[in-house]
Amino acid sequence: MRSEHRTQISAGVQQRARELRQEMTRAEKLLWERLRNRQLAGLKFRRQHPLGPFIADFYCAECRLVIEIDGDMHDFQKEQDEQRTRQFEEFGYRVIRFRNEEVESNIELVLKKIFEIYQLPSPRIGRRAGDEGKRGEGSNE
Repeated sequence: MRSEHRTQISAGVQQRARELRQEMTRAEKLLWERLRNRQLAGLKFRRQHPLGPFIADFYCAECRLVIEIDGDMHDFQKEQDEQRTRQFEEFGYRVIRFRNEEVESNIELVLKKIFEIYQLPSPRIGRRAGDEGKRGEGSNE
């Protein structure tokens, strides 16, 4: 059943994701207007989507793609951002990061880069976010 594969998300993370949807930056709003309603290659994107203990700015489940939009505060937390990216990748997600300025000044190039990443072969499927410490089950293939 589909629900067996869903990761439990804490109520705090869910609430924070709702708040972030209401407080989107200008760059996030601009990108969301171009990703929503399957406008890019028919892909369904979600905004401020919880993945385990994290909230991805944008997420496409079909291609396991996380898109992060970084503002000025990220200049002071590069190590944290790199760790977060590694953790997403460990769980089998592809991660692409853009600066606010990139999105605001050249949205078409940003969309082109997202499309190019989408076309790459899928990454190795890792553990699901939230499955830390759990034993993996065998493949059904």
